Amino acid sequence: MSTPLVDVREVSRSFRGAGAIVHAVRDVTLEVQHGEFVALRGRSGSGKTTLLNLIAGLDRPEGGSVHLDGEEISSASESRLTELRRHSIGFVFQSFALLPLFSARENVELALRIAGVHGRAASQRASEALDLVGLGPRADHRPYELSGGEQQRVAIARAIANSPPLLIADEPTGELDSATGAQIFELLQEISAEGTTVITATHDPLMIEHVGRVLEMADGELIAETGPADWGPPA
Repeated sequence: MSTPLVDVREVSRSFRGAGAIVHAVRDVTLEVQHGEFVALRGRSGSGKTTLLNLIAGLDRPEGGSVHLDGEEISSASESRLTELRRHSIGFVFQSFALLPLFSARENVELALRIAGVHGRAASQRASEALDLVGLGPRADHRPYELSGGEQQRVAIARAIANSPPLLIADEPTGELDSATGAQIFELLQEISAEGTTVITATHDPLMIEHVGRVLEMADGELIAETGPADWGPPA
């Protein structure tokens, strides 16, 4: 059996706030295979974002371990984590996080330069990524000249331009209307079908039409798992 891309083993993380300990993630164990599209669903405060941060190496667990393609990253050095985030993990956020004075192409190229890709190679990869998300003709537009859905497509292009094996998307449709959100999930589905592993946290009910697995979280724990066979025919 092949090694899962993401292997989370009995991971826990808590925070102190308002005089009390908040157990954000409690003994979570999870495997995600190469090319899977997995969604974390649950109410605000259920632990979805904390779990994504642990998987991405943005936070460290207090207990348990996180492995990325067989490498334990939960105890890796900061320099190693930085390298992984530049080359192996792409990020898409709810707020798009684009630089307002940069064009769509420049936003994507900047991420590539940070990852060590420069000159013509960076320009070519940026153009290819924007074409992939359907924004080639809008490459020279700045964020304020783009719709919310187009800005999120730029953010996705930026995240995949360096061909990372893992894409983390935290509430990628949170600021979009339902029709545009459905388009974004279709795009993420296409990216997953090309071989990229996608893990997203979302409240969007439309996600079940596109993802392979839905993991339900509550009070920091994984409480249920469903897949297409469990959803039944549409109403």
